[in-house]
Amino acid sequence: MLKVGLTGGIGAGKSEVSRLLVACGAVLVDADRIAREVVAPGTPGLAAVVEAFGEDVLTADGALDRPKLGSIVFADPGKLAVLNSIVHPLVGARSHELESAAAEDAVVVHDVPLLTENGLAPLYDVVIVVDASPETQLDRLVRLRGMTEADARARMAAQATREKRLEIADVVIDNDVPLPELERRVKDVWADLLRRAHARGTAPRPPQE
Repeated sequence: MLKVGLTGGIGAGKSEVSRLLVACGAVLVDADRIAREVVAPGTPGLAAVVEAFGEDVLTADGALDRPKLGSIVFADPGKLAVLNSIVHPLVGARSHELESAAAEDAVVVHDVPLLTENGLAPLYDVVIVVDASPETQLDRLVRLRGMTEADARARMAAQATREKRLEIADVVIDNDVPLPELERRVKDVWADLLRRAHARGTAPRPPQE
């Protein structure tokens, strides 16, 4: 098994790259999706969040009110640390379960937005950073996600710097390009991952005819 960490700044196009890698044959472990699953209604994770922050963080139908919780924790580093202490171990355990369920010869891509910030690079055999200029990121956030420019800049500033992400990269995918060019670049990266997996003796078997 080849363990790949995939990250990138907000608006860089990391989700698109993960989609393309899955199309090539990767097994995806999506940290953001898992973070939502572990605090879904009825889970021990949600019960722990409610115990820590009160029932005011629930919507009328009993789901987690993410904007409400966000407004609480992002204004208070101590409360954010409490939330992370609940959610991060659950995400880590579930990610490990999904990785363990993959075939021995799989290329497993962990899509981790805060890989750089949380110092997780040593967990992976290869770290891929999806890179785009700040101007491209800002344009995508405003034009495609409907953010205000001020909100987009604040979200970008809250993340690791572009330089810090590039420092931990084994592979950089430049995504200041149209989609067809990105697709070509991802296919090249996939071929490189297969070579790395083969060198480790864990290359995926070709599909049966």
